[in-house]
Amino acid sequence: MTLAEKIAAPSVPDLPTATWTNAWRIGHEVVMSGMTGHPATREAAERGAPLGAYDQTLVVLKKLEALVSAAGGHKHNLVKTVVYLTDMADKDEVGRARRDFFGGVYPCATLVAVQALVFPELRVEIDAWARLDVDLRQAQTLTNES
Repeated sequence: MTLAEKIAAPSVPDLPTATWTNAWRIGHEVVMSGMTGHPATREAAERGAPLGAYDQTLVVLKKLEALVSAAGGHKHNLVKTVVYLTDMADKDEVGRARRDFFGGVYPCATLVAVQALVFPELRVEIDAWARLDVDLRQAQTLTNES
């Protein structure tokens, strides 16, 4: 049986009242719960300067990177993301944040519009999977040439 390890990242703490775990490492795989920009989004909204989709996406991607790093990897181990948006009009800002964060080497992705997220100021939530034995910067392109 493969050992599951709970991942602890100081910058992305598991909440004591949570009924979920932020991340598990199972062998070479890291499975992460949906991450949002909270509490940064709440703090920005309270200051009267809410974070837009671009900034929220970067906050979330950095949380995912922190979890993968705590598991022994890096952002190029992320192989799949699912992005949930409360407004599909934000898709271009999310794409811009992904380009800035990943630098041209992108994990697989799904983009889904949802009616709402857990707090009203949230526009973006992302969950992700990583493989610690894969570095997407080293990926090869396979083609089916008959």
